[in-house]
Amino acid sequence: MMSTTDPKALARLVGETMFAVDVASKDTMGMELLACEPGRALMRMVVQELHLNGHKICHGGFIFTLADSTFAFACNSYNKNAVAAGCSIEFLKPGKLGDVLTCEGIEQTLSGRHGIYDMKVTNQNGEVIAMFRGKSAQIPGSVVPE
Repeated sequence: MMSTTDPKALARLVGETMFAVDVASKDTMGMELLACEPGRALMRMVVQELHLNGHKICHGGFIFTLADSTFAFACNSYNKNAVAAGCSIEFLKPGKLGDVLTCEGIEQTLSGRHGIYDMKVTNQNGEVIAMFRGKSAQIPGSVVPE
């Protein structure tokens, strides 16, 4: 087992452990986990045909899911189980077929059991597609056994 005294190594291990069993993000949505660091995560998804809505743009629910998954990795990065207590999203530009959407999630504050995290979803041109804010709540347990 990796040493849990190094926060960056622990966050990376938490990310790898969660992603290995995250069927929704990995297998269903085709997301990649690019980084999991203390209070931060980075994920990527290519917009495929199955993500398109009736306007032939990426369905907002899939953009939300990318942001929500990134949020999950960021707020669990300390190896304390955390879940969403609330979240909101603002859609700013459409995602199009073939777009590479990258979401960076950054902790804004962590106080007691609650944290606030901001997710920025951008396309391959650096254009902001959506902004998501999530509030986390820590619950009993850990991702990696302590």
